[in-house]
Amino acid sequence: MAGRFRPPTPTTRTTIRGGHTPVPTPTPTPNPPTNAAPDLGLTLGPLRRGPADPTFRVTPDGSVWRASRTPDGPGTIRIAVRDGAAEAATETETEAWGPGATWLLDNAPALLGADDDPTAFVPRHKLVLASHRRRPGLRLTRTGLVLESLIPTILEQKVTTTEAYGAWRQLVRTYGEPAPGPAPEGMYVMPDARTWTQIPSWEWHRANVDGKRSATIVRAARVAARLEEAVLMDPPAARRRLELIPGIGPWTSAETIQRSNGAPDEVTTGDLHLPGIVGWALAGDRTADDEAMLDLLTPYAGQRHRAARLILLSGRVPPRRAPRMTPGNITRL
Repeated sequence: MAGRFRPPTPTTRTTIRGGHTPVPTPTPTPNPPTNAAPDLGLTLGPLRRGPADPTFRVTPDGSVWRASRTPDGPGTIRIAVRDGAAEAATETETEAWGPGATWLLDNAPALLGADDDPTAFVPRHKLVLASHRRRPGLRLTRTGLVLESLIPTILEQKVTTTEAYGAWRQLVRTYGEPAPGPAPEGMYVMPDARTWTQIPSWEWHRANVDGKRSATIVRAARVAARLEEAVLMDPPAARRRLELIPGIGPWTSAETIQRSNGAPDEVTTGDLHLPGIVGWALAGDRTADDEAMLDLLTPYAGQRHRAARLILLSGRVPPRRAPRMTPGNITRL
């Protein structure tokens, strides 16, 4: 199945740092239009869990492939941006395969930020303004799927991204299923909720996942239907629904709802690095905590998540003063 839609013309968002995935794009114009099409790398980048994510692939032609488990079943979607010669417009092409193809095509506009209103954002700092101007194609994605963002986010709790990405990759390849259609080799759809609850304890161990994180995932998968209802809620209520599950706190719920609901104001708290990065970028304070970060982001009320993403994308981070955290490996125990 295939479909097209033209991004709406405006009327007047880790955890990849900043959420950017390199995607080949046409040569940018010196003065990008205010109705610039979504930048696939910026918009879909937060959905990619590491360079070898089996559910996400970028091909040399600039197409983005995603394998998802939709309410209708597994599906694969291919998204590509094509230049339109007339009116300097840009068109997004989408194709999908599998039982979930129709669902993926119906939700493709939201995935590419059609529900997002970037014109609601007003930069209040020079650094944020410069980052905003350089990225007119930044949109906040809305997947409409909770579990596919929640599970890899739980895997990222209090470990290095290397550990989390490796666990996600191994579990999806072992218990998922090959992506439908002509997807690039090695792509898989993540397991369904029932399968997550039946993964043996020793397989979690082999994937380098400790008992606390695996138990949280199992608890969430057992009430997956109730959690998926969160996409129909306003973001604060959606987060409260997720946080009813023991093991899911503010950090996990924010990182999930940012992706599933496209929430522009749900800034991540409890992160090891984000408060210091925001504090350094806006006030020269590398020791900022969550309270200080939220105070600095007060001028962006309603758009704090977008502001934080633009700060991350600016590349202005405090100088490193300590070695990187050493990845753990419980598989040797």
